[in-house]
Amino acid sequence: MDKLQAMSMLIKVVEVGSFSAASKALNVPLPTLSRKISELENQLGVRLLHRTTRKLSLTDFGANYIRACKAIIEQVEEAEQGVKGEYSEPKGELVITAPVMFGRLYVLPIVTEFLSLYSNINVQLILSDGNINLFDNDVDMAVRIGTLPDSSMIATQVGEIRVVTCASPSILAAHKTLKTPADLTHYPCISLNTAMTTPPWSYLVPDSKIAFNVNISSRLTITDSKSAVTAAINSVGVTQQLHYQVKDALEQGALEVILAEFEPAKVPVHLLHKSRKYMPQKMKSFLDFASPRLKNKIDDLAL
Repeated sequence: MDKLQAMSMLIKVVEVGSFSAASKALNVPLPTLSRKISELENQLGVRLLHRTTRKLSLTDFGANYIRACKAIIEQVEEAEQGVKGEYSEPKGELVITAPVMFGRLYVLPIVTEFLSLYSNINVQLILSDGNINLFDNDVDMAVRIGTLPDSSMIATQVGEIRVVTCASPSILAAHKTLKTPADLTHYPCISLNTAMTTPPWSYLVPDSKIAFNVNISSRLTITDSKSAVTAAINSVGVTQQLHYQVKDALEQGALEVILAEFEPAKVPVHLLHKSRKYMPQKMKSFLDFASPRLKNKIDDLAL
């Protein structure tokens, strides 16, 4: 039995949470995958996984074993990449993902500048408002906006972004004066339905850190922040957006910030990458290059 292959299969099963999902991700027939894991367990003489019809989890021995497997696989990958020279000089393909609008406005200019300095690195920039899985999609680095779940990923925070509620002057003139977030029940609202947003809208009690939610009435629900901003400018309703998404409209007077004293906590922005003992030079170079530049761009938003 190819033990390294079996280890890789076990890692993938645990990462994606099921044999069927791992089978698809690895492009390996499900019976073959199941047999390989069973052979590994038989060889070790212990059960690695608890299998039920509804849930799959590691045994205590399995949890310890998979940590060792990851370390071994990582060392093998690092040895292979070291032979290719990826640890001695920055070269190869770098796959980066970022939210659509943020990526277009802030990440792409940094990437183009980076490429002008590193002729041996090619970048694939994936712009998506969904949280693309770095393992499943062979992504090296991700820009994430929002609170991160607990994971084995390594995160470098590069700033925080305000969450603002805003509306067009004509909407504000045509409706009852907004004094508190509860008054939003009298207003048409535009809500986002993306991986980056979680309805209902959140606010803070003034001069405190006490958060509360408001269930708004969505006149329009949309999956794209740029379109939501356009709809707000066209007086469809009130919208809650990350500051960078409405910055131009605010500066032009097409939208106005409302309920500023109730503004929710800022959301963090991170550069995220998979945990590695040794980082390829292409990733280290981009992290060192992009982190301060992203931080400066985010800091400029607060001015």
